[in-house]
Amino acid sequence: MKVLDLEFTPIFIPYKNPYHWAQGITEGAELILVKLRTDKGIEGYGESIATPSSKAILSFLDQAKKLIIGRDIYENDRIFKDVYQYLFQAHGTCSAPRFASQVLCGIEIAFWDAKGKEFGKPVYQLLGGKQHEALQYFGFAQGESANEIAKDAKELAQSGYKVIYIKVGKKNEEEDIEIIKKTRLAIGKNRRLRIDPNEHWPILKMRRLIESVKDYNIEFIEQPCDAESLIALSHAQQKSLIPIAADQSVFSIHDAFNICKINAADMLTLGIHETGGISNFKKIAQLAEAAGINICIHGLYESGITSYASHQLGISIPNIDDGNQIMLRFLEWDIIRKGIEFPDKMEWPVNNKVGLGFDIDEDAVKEASKLHRKKILY
Repeated sequence: MKVLDLEFTPIFIPYKNPYHWAQGITEGAELILVKLRTDKGIEGYGESIATPSSKAILSFLDQAKKLIIGRDIYENDRIFKDVYQYLFQAHGTCSAPRFASQVLCGIEIAFWDAKGKEFGKPVYQLLGGKQHEALQYFGFAQGESANEIAKDAKELAQSGYKVIYIKVGKKNEEEDIEIIKKTRLAIGKNRRLRIDPNEHWPILKMRRLIESVKDYNIEFIEQPCDAESLIALSHAQQKSLIPIAADQSVFSIHDAFNICKINAADMLTLGIHETGGISNFKKIAQLAEAAGINICIHGLYESGITSYASHQLGISIPNIDDGNQIMLRFLEWDIIRKGIEFPDKMEWPVNNKVGLGFDIDEDAVKEASKLHRKKILY
């Protein structure tokens, strides 16, 4: 089955409320919707994150399209290796694996959606079959202040989430301590709590803060220090009283190998936009399994397309964690008609619809495209 055409549509989906994290505040998900058509009349859908700008991502996608049209979608590993070498390695003169993953992810996801539809199977069956009957997701508490975060965390805990996840990494150390303290008090002593400073805790700051919050029963700290330095991450893991998860430090199988080799993390949190799609995510998960490390699905700016793709993938991975990230609850509305609803609690069962398990909502896509033209300068 060959790729007949690729169509790219910039879209913007607003969040119900502003999304707060250490890098700033985000009002919605800016994406490039990818529509793939094959010579057998099958359509597959994916999406790429549109940062730093839609124009920049589109320029690379248009170049990638020229290299992909006419090729067999069952040769996806070879295709994406060729595209990466041509567009992002410049025949050996430079290398940009992280940016490449972000750009190409949408096309790679669409490949898998089309494959599943051709065989009449859900994607997880093409990835080795189900390892789980359902995946568990954590409650991601949001808010601007410690009181707002604690209030949201309490509501999530009361609704059934067993794992609560919060963002820290404020400029003021006392503010981080207050967020953690008030969240713990709000959710009770037995609810599992994870925190994410998003690289905003350098080593000395991290050691001070860990000492200050060691009595609040934190399950792990996600990417406390600069992602560029595995030495810093390894130092954090060895000195911390609390387990450490790697996030922005792992984009490729090479990153994962180096982290496992030097024992730099107790958990790997991965997103398919960071790994360049489903195939590379699966490879990293297998490497981590050999090292005895679990994988936690990581969410970012996404529509239901990414959430459904990640869920299909996670169902096929033996060493997937029992508390994963999903961003669906933040969206004001979505561009897909859901094959199976994500319940407002921690567990999401196997989705047996073909492909990635959803149908596209064309009217919603038109609205998201209109919003992008109105809100985004690119």
